[in-house]
Amino acid sequence: MTQATIQALQGLRDLSMIKWYVIPLLAIVFYIYTREMKEARTSGNWNAIFAGLTIFGVDFFNETWNGWVMHLTQRSAVWTTPGDTALRTMVGWNIEIMFMFSIIGIIFYHTLTGKNIKILGIPEQWFWAIGYSAFCVFVECLLNVGGHLVWEYEYWRLSFKGVWLIFLFGYFHFFFFANIVIGLSTIKKKIIAVGIIYAVPIIMNIIALGFLGWMY
Repeated sequence: MTQATIQALQGLRDLSMIKWYVIPLLAIVFYIYTREMKEARTSGNWNAIFAGLTIFGVDFFNETWNGWVMHLTQRSAVWTTPGDTALRTMVGWNIEIMFMFSIIGIIFYHTLTGKNIKILGIPEQWFWAIGYSAFCVFVECLLNVGGHLVWEYEYWRLSFKGVWLIFLFGYFHFFFFANIVIGLSTIKKKIIAVGIIYAVPIIMNIIALGFLGWMY
């Protein structure tokens, strides 16, 4: 295993690592969702909640298959987060990343006007999907340069080809699925879609952790 992988496995899901700043961050996330649910009960528009849950669920899937890569190669995940954290939940996931992805879908939704306008000739929901994805890749590159986020494989590195893969399969599909879910015609369909998004990584983790005893 790479040195970054060994470091990322240290303290994995070790609750003694938790730091106090997790508590106010958790409260902020709760506050945001509580306010959104309060407004949704009045307006009947639950799309902000669905966007938030969708992007977090797709990220959950991303981190799950990334952990599978680590175990199956016995070398490294595609990305690892070996640096300091208040809680490392998977080799490429930590509590700080989880808090961020739990609310980025809500941020994305409130960027939209809901008026079917176009920006530079692109429907606004797809313009902002591209824009947010590009910004996330930029931030990820900074984290990589700083050594906080380690990329091991040639196809997923700071190169022209690698950046495009990170853009498409690291971020754009988050906003792609958010747009698909909030565009569904009924709440029932949205609930089913979000349920499927979460069911896939949950089943993968039950198989990996529960039946095969993998640790990632």
